[in-house]
Amino acid sequence: MAGRGGGWRGLAMDAAGPMGYGPVAMHPALALLVSALAMTAIVGVRYLLASAGFAFATRVRQPGLYAGQGRQIRREIGWSLASAAIYGIPAGIVAWGWQARGWTRIYQDVHAFPLWWWPLSILAFLAAHDTWFYWTHRWMHAPKLFRIAHAVHHASRPPTAWAAMSFHPWEALTGAFVIPALVFVIPIHVAALGVVLSIMTLMGVTNHMGWELFPRSMVTGAAGRWLITASHHQRHHRDYGCNYGLYFRFWDRICGTDRGLGDFGPAPGRRADPGRDAPGVEPARPA
Repeated sequence: MAGRGGGWRGLAMDAAGPMGYGPVAMHPALALLVSALAMTAIVGVRYLLASAGFAFATRVRQPGLYAGQGRQIRREIGWSLASAAIYGIPAGIVAWGWQARGWTRIYQDVHAFPLWWWPLSILAFLAAHDTWFYWTHRWMHAPKLFRIAHAVHHASRPPTAWAAMSFHPWEALTGAFVIPALVFVIPIHVAALGVVLSIMTLMGVTNHMGWELFPRSMVTGAAGRWLITASHHQRHHRDYGCNYGLYFRFWDRICGTDRGLGDFGPAPGRRADPGRDAPGVEPARPA
């Protein structure tokens, strides 16, 4: 999120300026529609740019890693663009309400809160988002919900840089309202919110791209014991019943679902089974 006239808020709101905002006064319903459509476009373009960038990096760093996955990648892009609309609509409504009605606790004056709150607010957003993600993600692994919704995401076998938003619409709905809801509760500077969204995009893409971006010294060191990177999330996509977190390993650790780091090869000793391994069927969990 950026200041007025720049970033997605400017795009969504300059043309939709009820109550004296922007050059043209619009009926609130029309302004909401414009804002929601603008945000949908921005979320979709952000996904395409980020995923394309890391897919290109994969091609350079790991030539041939996505060979033979063209059909899967096209499916990932299709589901992700559908998710972009689901994420964009509530974000667009909140963007309009922030500017036109002052609904949220987003602030622009950096001195409105103590400077120490700027980084702490980022951590608060990430911790809250991570908590919501962990528990809804575990819920999505209940057999019935897995078959109905979460199987779409796990149909990426293995996932690629294009899989970050590859969700069934029901699953996308569980994540689309988190950040929009938090801006009503936790005060955050507009630039700090931009940092949160950037981290969300970075981790969503890199955790699925099939190789480790971060230095091994970080991944296996003190930071890696608490932060999630591709090596941790890869194990979730391999073993399913573990490593549910998004940014932090906190909930996995205290709930006993952290099984450590994975690798980027086939599961040791595991052979494909048409019944167990078919998309939409969760593999049996180890006893």
